[in-house]
Amino acid sequence: MPHTSTTENSQRNECWGTVGSAAMSQSGSQAAAFFRDVRVSRVVWLVRDDDGSPTHLSGDGTRSLPFWSTSPRAQSAAKIWGRGLRVDSMPLETWCDLVLPDSARDGLAIGINWSGPRLVGWSFTPEQVLDRLAATD
Repeated sequence: MPHTSTTENSQRNECWGTVGSAAMSQSGSQAAAFFRDVRVSRVVWLVRDDDGSPTHLSGDGTRSLPFWSTSPRAQSAAKIWGRGLRVDSMPLETWCDLVLPDSARDGLAIGINWSGPRLVGWSFTPEQVLDRLAATD
């Protein structure tokens, strides 16, 4: 499974400092698109291999499990990460009822529509994801 080291994350954070709000507003628009898209499609997309889905370790030690709102977004991530990852989907209801509680129990954050050549974006706690989904109703 691909993991990003703390050093890589520190370098990324330094890089974000130079681009400032452009990177953050891009991540914000990607997150907004996620919640809007999954409410309409009722499907969540992920990348995985036979062992499961990759996680990402942030500079602060938080591990995130990423998801996407459309197949093309997930396909882009699978292509960037490589290593035989494939795209898969699950119903939104299953994701909310099973994956989010399991992620909360395991202390994982949820990455939302990560994009770009380094797959960056926002992560939320599972509870925040449920709150934001409820707010889009």
